[in-house]
Amino acid sequence: MSKQRDPGLETLLELDGEIFPMDNGFWVKFKVHITSENVHIPHGIRYSLTLHDKFNRRVIGYDNAHGIKPPKKKRFSGNRRIWDHKHRESKVYPYEFESAFQLMEDFWNDVNSIME
Repeated sequence: MSKQRDPGLETLLELDGEIFPMDNGFWVKFKVHITSENVHIPHGIRYSLTLHDKFNRRVIGYDNAHGIKPPKKKRFSGNRRIWDHKHRESKVYPYEFESAFQLMEDFWNDVNSIME
């Protein structure tokens, strides 16, 4: 049985290297490429989608460049590391990767909410 291909993947890959300047001085950058699937990156996509302000500071970013520890819910927690995550200024939050299309939608929704 073959794995079904993510329909949004080609669109996301075509955005690799794109920079989108915005009227208010903010800008968006996409870095995306295929990598081998592994325990940390089961979907086989390395990505970094970022929004920067007019001073070139990252305001929000979605990426899987490094692992993060999920927030503790109980007194004892395991050493499980999550690789898909989002940065919101200086805070880092786990991100549940569902598909390339969902990643783009979630990112642009965050960008739009910041721009409003």
